[in-house]
Amino acid sequence: MLHASHNDRRLLRPAPSTGSIMRWVIVATLPGLATMTFFFGLGVVSNVLLAAAFGLGFEALILRLRKRSLHPLNDSSALLTGVLLGASLPPASPWWLIGVGMLAAIVVAKQLYGGLGHNPFNPAMVGYALLLVSFPTYMTLWSPPQPLWPEGLWGQITGSASLAQIDGLSGATPLDAFKHKGAGVSAGDFWAGQPLPEGTLNAWRWVAVAWLAGGVLLLAKRLISWHIPVAMLGSMMVMATLLHGFEADRFASPWLHLFTGATLFGAFFIATDPVSAATSQRGKLIYAAGIGVLIMVIRTWGGYPDAVAFAVLLMNLGVPLLDLYTAPRPAGRPPAPAKERS
Repeated sequence: MLHASHNDRRLLRPAPSTGSIMRWVIVATLPGLATMTFFFGLGVVSNVLLAAAFGLGFEALILRLRKRSLHPLNDSSALLTGVLLGASLPPASPWWLIGVGMLAAIVVAKQLYGGLGHNPFNPAMVGYALLLVSFPTYMTLWSPPQPLWPEGLWGQITGSASLAQIDGLSGATPLDAFKHKGAGVSAGDFWAGQPLPEGTLNAWRWVAVAWLAGGVLLLAKRLISWHIPVAMLGSMMVMATLLHGFEADRFASPWLHLFTGATLFGAFFIATDPVSAATSQRGKLIYAAGIGVLIMVIRTWGGYPDAVAFAVLLMNLGVPLLDLYTAPRPAGRPPAPAKERS
């Protein structure tokens, strides 16, 4: 009797369903969400719950309007989009802001293109980018570390708190603070002056480590490959190291770029979106390296201190071309003529 080898059995193993993949990604976000909640309060939970509810509601509504079955709701993709967008927003964002973001993510970026599998752009990042350019004041109101039930939480969620009240409870993120420290201020003087509320830098570092832990789970479950996270983080670190080495007082250290902001969240949970990312191994490396470079360019010379969403969306534009020219061809088959490729 012939026995299948270990590798043969692994090849014969059925591929996980879309719903299973989406639910495992949601599980992988739990360390990051729990750590954010610990440091920034229950506003993180309200973001995710509201975004998930809006996502499921909008998806069901569009499916009904298109006279389609509600079965696609079972794939949990709308739920995952809500989790990712909710985690990206400042804690305790007002309900209407989350609703607008999810409307853009589910209705515009996903369903108007035909639903899951047809969307060229990452839906969560479309929603985030729309909110950032349309409501920049609300999108920059990140709070410093605070109790689990912070002051004014309910007013922020319901939208009854005034912008002045919310602004009084917020503070700058580490990347934003360093970016706007002033041309004549050295990096040493900046950090010596305690520019951030107590515990802010430590909180962002722990949140980054938690996202990294979730990313390791995705790698261990083989739900993502190493190509995109490694290429994105590698290109970022190389560029950040060169800039910091050139002028340390002007350009932030590579470690600040890596362990604050949405860097690790973006590398493992956003750039790896299986629909809008490149598919071939070589294409993934080019795609992700481009994201890393664009993040550094926008963070350094652009108007936004984080830039993960814009970098991902810009590289989403190039995915069809990358897939066309980097897809492996069958052994023995010559490259297609230029006229055929065009």
